[in-house]
Amino acid sequence: MQMLTTTIGRPTAILTLLALTGLVVAPVLAQAPPPPPPMLPPQQLDQLVERIALYPDPLLSQVLAAATFPSEIPDAARWADEHHYLTGDALAAAIAEDHLPWDPSVQALLPFPSVLDMMASDMGWTTQLGNAFLAQQSDVMDAVQRMRQAARNYGYLTTNSQVVVSGGPYIEILPVNPAFICVPYYSPAVVFFAPRPGFFVGGAISFGYGVTITAAFRPWGWGLNRFVWASHTVFINDHPWARTWANRATYVHPYAVPRYAPGRVAEHHELHARTEREREAARMGRARVEEHRR
Repeated sequence: MQMLTTTIGRPTAILTLLALTGLVVAPVLAQAPPPPPPMLPPQQLDQLVERIALYPDPLLSQVLAAATFPSEIPDAARWADEHHYLTGDALAAAIAEDHLPWDPSVQALLPFPSVLDMMASDMGWTTQLGNAFLAQQSDVMDAVQRMRQAARNYGYLTTNSQVVVSGGPYIEILPVNPAFICVPYYSPAVVFFAPRPGFFVGGAISFGYGVTITAAFRPWGWGLNRFVWASHTVFINDHPWARTWANRATYVHPYAVPRYAPGRVAEHHELHARTEREREAARMGRARVEEHRR
């Protein structure tokens, strides 16, 4: 009888010990931060940045910063689409009046509904881009330079009436008019490869679609964004962007924009989503098409 009690009691004691141990270990495990994303090799980074590598530097910097807040992109894209008829100072005022809850880097892209639409329509890509920029900022910037070098070497990327392309060793793409930011349209399958004989390289990149950014957008960093390519530094609102994978939960960039609580949206404006014709014009890099008249 004593032997039976001992036999039964031993597993019970072990289970009790495991349970007690679990109570101690579980909270520690719950607090462990998620591991960083896998480091991407150069070839994958090249493919990741190819669709935005030829954006003018001020726009590219905002896209990279906004991509680090991927969960906010779809709602911001919807807001931009429904308020696309507002431009300039009126748009800046609407953004401020509606107390939008998204990070200022995401709000900074609201004048560019086509860019936000591109990001929202491929959330896997946007999330991966943001994670790479958090974990591999220098590598992402190197990938952008490789793609720009290829496009320039093959004759596609040149200075024109909308942008100035620097000579190097690092290639900058800056708007001729700092207040007018173009969104280039191009096919990565074309501009990063040698042209076939007889192909007209001059028409491979279109700079026909652009947005006027007035001084009212200065609080969102516009006019104070730049890359220092040699040191792999991104300046947004005249401050180095220092958000990384390790500090992403606590880092707050010094934008001059109030941060409102999540879900706090006070709509003060009419909603007019873009028509398919308007969306197509922006996607294809054509000049703004406006079909809604107030």
